[in-house]
Amino acid sequence: MRPDTPAAHTTEAERLLRTAAQYPGDREPLYLRAAAHRELAGDRPGATALYDELLSGEPANPHLIRALKAANLWEYGHEAEARAIIDGIRRTKPSDAAAWQITAETLEAHDELETAESTLTEAADLLVASPPEDLPHATRSLITTRHRIRRMLALPHDDRDDLADRLHTGTVGLDELHDPKRLWSLGSSDPAELRAEIARLRSELGTYRTALSRPFPVAVLHWPEAELNELLTAYPELEAEYPTYRAHLTDIEASLRELSQAGTPNLGIVRATVPSYEAFAASESTHPSNADLLPQYATTLAARGRATAWPPARGAECWCGSGRTYGGCHGGA
Repeated sequence: MRPDTPAAHTTEAERLLRTAAQYPGDREPLYLRAAAHRELAGDRPGATALYDELLSGEPANPHLIRALKAANLWEYGHEAEARAIIDGIRRTKPSDAAAWQITAETLEAHDELETAESTLTEAADLLVASPPEDLPHATRSLITTRHRIRRMLALPHDDRDDLADRLHTGTVGLDELHDPKRLWSLGSSDPAELRAEIARLRSELGTYRTALSRPFPVAVLHWPEAELNELLTAYPELEAEYPTYRAHLTDIEASLRELSQAGTPNLGIVRATVPSYEAFAASESTHPSNADLLPQYATTLAARGRATAWPPARGAECWCGSGRTYGGCHGGA
């Protein structure tokens, strides 16, 4: 049975480590699997320790291990160290396609789509030297990932995208599979989120009223101050929506309280970022300065499981990021 709880993942990681002690020739792949289980268990420092232990020796694939370590570090707050590792991988220019792809997907996961695309382009220029038909599977996967990210950025097809199309053997073409609208709704690799999305699509086949009952929260956008400043600098047309950061925070709390008093259940807040918003605008074939796009963006983020439930407990940290408790901040009278 596959582990599906943190405790089960921890147990599986320990089993793999015991096996590695018995079979030192297989130590590296067993350690990598154990590190993955520690990540799934929420023990990200423990996973980092395993990556460091492998890197302290002479691993067969150090670039892959560093890429996995960077992805793990970024997930628990060590962004600067993760970026340093990613920069090092790009400077080293490894011949391992998997290391490049994990690096790019880490950047993509944190809404750095342009940097992810340039990373994959560097990798493609380096690795796609043999006849295209003879490319190894990992390199084909990298070319396909690059195609997807370029579609998200609404970039025109280039030679590498044409190559990805030729190598694709599925009955549905890559342009349709990588349609940004589809990726926004079906972009999760979490089975629970995918099941929720399937349920939503089924509901939309019924009546309009049934479609409105999908199990996603009514969500309000929260732009952190740095993101809001960047947004308004790039798209000053949106200043009417967000006159000041303080007014933005006040409006969020007021809107949610009004919805709650009106009996609307399942309220939430979604954190917005400029790169993510721009990618969503491109997927909708419109300009980010279009204020009508904002509620659609909020709904789509909520549908992808990005919403944080509102209201927080009075003793919990406030949703605004001030560091104060909700009761002593926006949850006050």
